[in-house]
Amino acid sequence: MNSTSNIRECLESIGAVSSENIRLLSSKTRDLDVPVFVDVQSGVIFIEDFYVGLTEYSSENYREPEPPWEDHVDTRRRLAEHGDLIFNKRIVDFGFGAGTFLTAAAEHSQSAIGVELGARARSRMSERGIKCFADIRDVVAEIDTVFRFHVVEHLSDPLGVLKTIREKLLTNSGTLVVEVPHARDLLLSTFRSADFQEHALWSQHLVLHTRDSLRRLLVHAGFSVQAIYGLQRYGLPNHFGWLHQHKPGLHKELPYRILNSAALHAEYEKSLLAIDSTDTIVALATAV
Repeated sequence: MNSTSNIRECLESIGAVSSENIRLLSSKTRDLDVPVFVDVQSGVIFIEDFYVGLTEYSSENYREPEPPWEDHVDTRRRLAEHGDLIFNKRIVDFGFGAGTFLTAAAEHSQSAIGVELGARARSRMSERGIKCFADIRDVVAEIDTVFRFHVVEHLSDPLGVLKTIREKLLTNSGTLVVEVPHARDLLLSTFRSADFQEHALWSQHLVLHTRDSLRRLLVHAGFSVQAIYGLQRYGLPNHFGWLHQHKPGLHKELPYRILNSAALHAEYEKSLLAIDSTDTIVALATAV
């Protein structure tokens, strides 16, 4: 059963949005007739009073049968990017999904635990010898690093969950890594692509954060933010596809995929970082 969330209340309480600046962005998401709002000053995008419910996440009906190509690309990047927080560390991957990152990181960690609502996903990881739980509160261990890749935007009570992680899991020197979609994505904020907006606004994404709103969320949950930075998951070929044919996934097809160059992607990402318009933001935080 669908239920409401307290996302607007949460965002207002941390000063990320203000009632006088909130406007209707869209009357629907890509999948449901659920209104989406934007704070025209802060840029934060959110769904006010809808939550798909735990049953949907437990069912895993929304998930693709096999991990998409981007999942493997992300895993390679994350292993390189966060290697010092993985190697010989006690880690938790909260919302591990297909388990691509968790499986790879477990080979280099001192211990690895997964948290995921989907029973099938937990079963697959358990078969690989990785201990899994459906609820973060069931994890009884001191943890060095908690990873949350594209999970925070799905939570109806993000402050409460973050506080639980801080109080229950992380050691004094432990680190929380959060990766979320960026409200200032170039296709949304600059090109204002209606087709991309329709695709990006999803009923399961309750909030699209800015750097400032993500920092505020973590600080109010009791964390000390060590860094917040942008990264670009989808490069120039993907953007060309959106602007030319108004569809996702064309970066994997000709002629767009001929532009899938690591050097070109790095330069494009550098340009987007300069104007704070990457599609993703990452935060590193420690418990206060």
